[in-house]
Amino acid sequence: MNKTLFITRPEHDDTTHYLSKWGAKTIEFALTKGINVLDLPQGRASKKEVESMLKKQNPSLVLFNGHGSTDTITGHHNEPIITINNSSILKNKIIYALSCCSAKRLGVNCVAQGAKTYIGYDDDFILVYEPEKITKPLTDDTAKLFLDPSNELTFSLIKGNTAEIACQHSKEAFKKNIQKLLSSEATEEDASLARYLWWDMQHQICLGDPNSSF
Repeated sequence: MNKTLFITRPEHDDTTHYLSKWGAKTIEFALTKGINVLDLPQGRASKKEVESMLKKQNPSLVLFNGHGSTDTITGHHNEPIITINNSSILKNKIIYALSCCSAKRLGVNCVAQGAKTYIGYDDDFILVYEPEKITKPLTDDTAKLFLDPSNELTFSLIKGNTAEIACQHSKEAFKKNIQKLLSSEATEEDASLARYLWWDMQHQICLGDPNSSF
């Protein structure tokens, strides 16, 4: 049976635009590994489509990109797509939510409802980008500092590593970027970026079974 990856990619503001384009890199990588991909871009990242796809296709790895809160993950135009009320739809799945704060309560609830593992952030995920690169986000070296470590996590999961190891790989990528920014040639601006990277790394958490794998 083919492994199936599910991903949402809303795209209605600068932040979701960046997350969507970096999410496309995860899709490309998954396809090279023979993974079946269920992609819900832009307006398809709606509550109706998310619930329908999860129920009918039953993917084992679920990736959410979008805004969030302690008890909500949103889709296109910030429509709530996963909340405490429908979190049981993620039962038996490995989830990575690139979404502010959702691991604080929603992630805990998902695991209580039977999700294998929930990887996410228990506070805001800070993303710094260069506004002049908004039309070509993959060329934005500042955003790359934040989003490459996130993709390191998704790539590691796709390779079959455990959730715990995937998180370690992501945090190692964060540390590498932090060290680069704090080198002897670092500017005051670099030091500021390093602080934000440290924040994201510290607030990335793995709930549930750390040994689950895709």
